[in-house]
Amino acid sequence: MDSSFWDGKYSTEEYVYTTVVNTFVKEHLEDLPVGKLIDLAGGEGRNSVFFAEKGWMVENIDFSKVALDKFMHLADERGVAANCIPTRADATDFVSQLAPVDVGIIAYLQIPEEQLRVAIGRLFENIASGGVFFGVWHARENLEGGFGGPQNPKVLPTVNLLLDILEYLPVEVEVLTNRDGQVKTKDGLKPSITLTCVARKL
Repeated sequence: MDSSFWDGKYSTEEYVYTTVVNTFVKEHLEDLPVGKLIDLAGGEGRNSVFFAEKGWMVENIDFSKVALDKFMHLADERGVAANCIPTRADATDFVSQLAPVDVGIIAYLQIPEEQLRVAIGRLFENIASGGVFFGVWHARENLEGGFGGPQNPKVLPTVNLLLDILEYLPVEVEVLTNRDGQVKTKDGLKPSITLTCVARKL
């Protein structure tokens, strides 16, 4: 999928993924001291704006111009546009305007293993020593045990895959596990299996 696909997906007045911060992002990160944050492949910016409202300086890096425009519109509506930086770039090859940052987030960047390795490595380069990396994905186990998300196993990571990626990075893993989540369907909320990771850069 290229940027034109996502431009088309986001070309609606509604926010495709809502304006509400992701449950797992909020759970693991909302109590951290205020600082600087990169939201990699942050789309319409629901997570970025959540932190901007708390006083963080945030950079949403995404290759969809439509998504970034909606991000800044939301930030303006919430009165936090001054705390928000939109950067149009691919997740695997970006130059941050804010780095080094205290927190780097990847939320539902469902891409093949080789690209995911590059994206995570690139994000780590932009996190300060002692900073936090947080990732959340539809897990591969969701194919058989849950609803929603991509149906291609090649873009659904596992705990073991993340362990292998992080093994080559200067990091201490604090949380790496599958969690029970929920997705909205036409028949109401359905269970999903979500992979979450919290790690600290050494």
